[in-house]
Amino acid sequence: MKTAFEFEQIIHLPLMANLATVAEDGAPRNAPVWFQWEEGSLWMLGSKSSASIERIAHDPRVAVEIVQYDNAGGILRHLGMRGRAAIHPMKPDLFKRLLTRYLGPERDWNFWFVSEIARVDDPSGRLIRLEPDTVFTNDVSLFRTGPSLATQ
Repeated sequence: MKTAFEFEQIIHLPLMANLATVAEDGAPRNAPVWFQWEEGSLWMLGSKSSASIERIAHDPRVAVEIVQYDNAGGILRHLGMRGRAAIHPMKPDLFKRLLTRYLGPERDWNFWFVSEIARVDDPSGRLIRLEPDTVFTNDVSLFRTGPSLATQ
């Protein structure tokens, strides 16, 4: 049973996305990513030397899957996007908004993490932008309740 929903219901939650790319040999690859939805595009983190960035440079076709799952609450909603990704240089303000989404207010950020791993001032930092060609949703939150109560 497929039940569509408005993707805005989950696109602003701090969920993980799965970015699927195509390797040079044609094999599929995927990676979990943090993301930010702005201006009709999904923005994801990368770096100049990351494998995802290299694969997108070779073949920009990507798929992104986001799943909201709460076993106890009986929620299972899936959002999928497909299209061609583009690589952009770091945009510090966008990057900070993305980090705030996952880490909370800047005053609460782990100093080590933002100085060593998620550096806003990193010249090798890149952003992956997907302006999706297709978006689909499926709410299958019926695994606990059955179809009569799933979307209430």
